[in-house]
Amino acid sequence: MQQILHRASLCAVAALAAIALGAAAPAPTAVVKIDNFTFSPQVLTVAPGTTVTWDNEDDTPHTVVANDKSFRSKAMDTDERYSMTFAKPGTYEYFCSLHPHMTAKIVVKAP
Repeated sequence: MQQILHRASLCAVAALAAIALGAAAPAPTAVVKIDNFTFSPQVLTVAPGTTVTWDNEDDTPHTVVANDKSFRSKAMDTDERYSMTFAKPGTYEYFCSLHPHMTAKIVVKAP
């Protein structure tokens, strides 16, 4: 009986550890830097579920607008950020609506 209780306790501890480790795993993230009127990297490949943050390091306001209008930031001043989580695989082309020559894309694909 004691051996059965010991095994049950070990199983319970293992299950709790697995739950805690799963909850502790951070969601994937990536950063696109905006500087000197460019997005860097120009093409970013990420896994589904990744949150991409655009960080405006330029001294000029910029926006991030999807070509298909699926996402759009407000005008970001210097040191402001915009984030978007990409759940579905695909290619998401975007531009700065204030400076349309600024273009880039996010490629979302399973690893």
